[in-house]
Amino acid sequence: MTARPPFLHPALLYRGEEEYLAGTVGFIRAGLEDDEPVAVSVPAVNLALLRDALGGDGAAVRWMDMTVEGRNPGRIIPCVLRAFTDTHPGRRVRIIGEPIWAGRSETEYPACAQHEALINAAFAGREVAILCPYDTATLPAHILADAYATHPVVIDDSGEKDSSAYDPDRIVAAYNQPPPEPPAEAAVLDFDGVTLSPTRYLAVDYARRAGMTDARLIDFELVIAETTTNSVVHGGGRGRLTLWLDGDQVCCQVRDSGHITNPLAGRLPAPARVVGGRGLLIVNQLADLVRIHTGPQGTVLHILLPRS
Repeated sequence: MTARPPFLHPALLYRGEEEYLAGTVGFIRAGLEDDEPVAVSVPAVNLALLRDALGGDGAAVRWMDMTVEGRNPGRIIPCVLRAFTDTHPGRRVRIIGEPIWAGRSETEYPACAQHEALINAAFAGREVAILCPYDTATLPAHILADAYATHPVVIDDSGEKDSSAYDPDRIVAAYNQPPPEPPAEAAVLDFDGVTLSPTRYLAVDYARRAGMTDARLIDFELVIAETTTNSVVHGGGRGRLTLWLDGDQVCCQVRDSGHITNPLAGRLPAPARVVGGRGLLIVNQLADLVRIHTGPQGTVLHILLPRS
């Protein structure tokens, strides 16, 4: 009998409710029968579908709306996947995570693809199975092609097979793309170690005048403080903060001359007894979107935060 590998990360390519349930309900029930903790984080429509299918057995499952918990793809590994697995040390865990759906924007997708690729490094060797559904009826061809590159195993209507296109490092590199260019009317603030405090004050004033609520302003100020301080400490001692409005969100870009060499930076929980190393993690927890474009030439953080 072949031993089951400790880490499993299959993509489920489905079309319609029948295929969705066929590929997910059995996965959940198998975990419950083996006394494995099970979590499901999928968009609300599919969440309701699975709850109805499981009936009373669903009481043993941890349910999460991915459109809320995983609004920012950079939040999913530390705040959804690791947050669940780390509460069950020493036990094999099953999770269904559906981070990519038809409503994701083109601006969000690079962070989604990198997230799926980085799951493999974040959980390698751990006792966890993470099933990722992809809707073939609504997702474009390039996203489905990326699923083959980010998942070592693919399940479709013909069965389960190893992916010959599996290459997560290629996806991480391919989506290390420059973020959208700021509009001409954007506010630009250059900062260094001396001007960190006034830069933070001016940024918060910009967001307040843009209609950001007091509760969101607290988060916004913390994001500005963490990112600009990181630029001063790790990014060459200075940087540039650019602010503009993007619908009901405030967009901020922080540019410096640093190079983030660890693609999992900000995507893993910080060790409890280690001082520091939480800046990007905090930003991921608070923002609607964080995209990172980094290399020897420098780094740009592209961050969206809601105004209300």
